Amino acid sequence: MEKDKISIAIQGDEQWAEELATLASIIAKAPLDKSIKWGAEVFTYNNKNVVSYGGFKNFFTIWFYNGVFLKDQYKVLIAATEGKTKSLRQWRFNSRTEIDENKILEYINEAIEIEKKGLKIKPEKFKPVPPPQLLMNAFADKNLLTAFGRLSPGKQKEYIVFLNEAKQETTKLNRLEKIRPMILQGVGLNDKYK
Repeated sequence: MEKDKISIAIQGDEQWAEELATLASIIAKAPLDKSIKWGAEVFTYNNKNVVSYGGFKNFFTIWFYNGVFLKDQYKVLIAATEGKTKSLRQWRFNSRTEIDENKILEYINEAIEIEKKGLKIKPEKFKPVPPPQLLMNAFADKNLLTAFGRLSPGKQKEYIVFLNEAKQETTKLNRLEKIRPMILQGVGLNDKYK
């Protein structure tokens, strides 16, 4: 497989191959270093994540890791998950005709300036979350209770939030069965991404 095709396969669905190649060629014009993180090309400035891109089922996108600080003069940026996404902002596209190289480079250059200034959202203060009743019931298994108690407060919170986010009871039960062996092994829910 050619290098460019590998890159496109990493970045997203084949349906957006030409569009993603166009975004990649625009980003390559900026003074950024390219690396692979989380299975995708990430462009950095002084080892700080600045921008990346990818394809999804209904759109392709470019995202800015500290996009919350961008002026967004063209009003194109959105938070991927409203209420959850703190800093990252996406610019979504539905067709190649929506790609404007000059505007994208404006945003990238502004994003680089943000990194030079060191702007960051301060992490929220840790707030413990009480375990849901489903998890409390599962603690009848003393091994599970002991293993959960050995996890850091942050890892405990990841599991609790994961269970609480499920809406349906069957989803909650499936999630509990998924995380039970992980808790017993002493690993966090998101350790594989860290």
